[in-house]
Amino acid sequence: MGSRLRLEIRKNMETGSLILGGLEGKRFPIDISVSQSALQIQSPDSCDKLHLPQEVKLVPSTCRYVQHVSGEGLHVRMKAHVDYKTENTSTVKEILKCQEEYTFYCQSCGAIIVHQQQFLRVLPLPTENWSSLVEEWCCHPDPFANRRCLPKVNDCFLGDTFLLVNKANISDPPGETNEMSAVPHPVDANVSKSKENTKVVCQRCKAVLGESMSSDTIQYYITEIMIRPSCHAYTMISRNQFVESMIVQILLKFSSSRSTFRFCVQGQNGKLFLLLWLLNVDTVLIESTSSGRNNSYFFSGNASSDSSQSLEVQNCARLLYIPCIDKSHPELEDKWMNETGAHSLTFPSRTCLELILLLSLNNASLPHSLRFMNEWQHHFPMSLLQDLSFQ
Repeated sequence: MGSRLRLEIRKNMETGSLILGGLEGKRFPIDISVSQSALQIQSPDSCDKLHLPQEVKLVPSTCRYVQHVSGEGLHVRMKAHVDYKTENTSTVKEILKCQEEYTFYCQSCGAIIVHQQQFLRVLPLPTENWSSLVEEWCCHPDPFANRRCLPKVNDCFLGDTFLLVNKANISDPPGETNEMSAVPHPVDANVSKSKENTKVVCQRCKAVLGESMSSDTIQYYITEIMIRPSCHAYTMISRNQFVESMIVQILLKFSSSRSTFRFCVQGQNGKLFLLLWLLNVDTVLIESTSSGRNNSYFFSGNASSDSSQSLEVQNCARLLYIPCIDKSHPELEDKWMNETGAHSLTFPSRTCLELILLLSLNNASLPHSLRFMNEWQHHFPMSLLQDLSFQ
């Protein structure tokens, strides 16, 4: 069995936590040598050398807190430097510009929702407490009281987790297209006429895209639609990758602009699904893998030896989370829901469940000693995905 490595580096603090796995199958004595750019594991019957990416440099003289954990391997802490940069993925607010043509797709199936639309105005919506601020600063009655900001034709208003468009801008099929074609064909958003059910559903795959806000306004969640410049070819992106990237973008935005690090994720009906706690966004993860990122057998004895293993570098945002479906933490849930420091994020219920599954799969791929912190579970999502670049 080959040696396996997991190195987590905090860029700002220049500290690294190393876990060296795959030692159980080796004969003793085992000699481990650490250099700036590599680790060598020498045993009587084998010699493995793991070369780190050129962006990563270790400081061998600072190795400390060495501990062997059964089933995982050797845990070591040391100083580490990393010079790894990736281009930021464009956010929805950075993508949409006036006087340029865009096409909105259903992210689940690729159906066209808004076809080659040129918006005359693309404006950010005010924050959720804007009305109270107006009352405090104005010396006359609030002129915006009980009035909502709704888009006119060719307007697009951007919220934190959604965008608003006028129904007049929703696409009509520009022609008959074969459903079996590889190119997504235009379909209308099917808006329920019931007052009790205002969900906006994709006609092709029946995914919930948003909801009807008024007789002429539709709200689309940014986790459910893909926005592309009309001049760019459409490419399908993994649902898991897309949801993960969009959620992390939202968390990063709130943490940087509002210094908010605690979030309550709820469905359209107000049901609480998750508590999220963003710990840090300066983590770089280097791990050996031969079969993808979420390999739950990485630190178990079931992993097969593969000489083609490579060390991959990923920018990560570190999260703690608690699922709230089973109501196992009622006091904590009530405290977070009623505490000003925890911000509520609303998504379709299906997306909330997808997020719970995504978090659980990632948590299961971690070494056992890293999966929990008190009652909280750990998650290390990738914060940057080049597949989502619109440039």
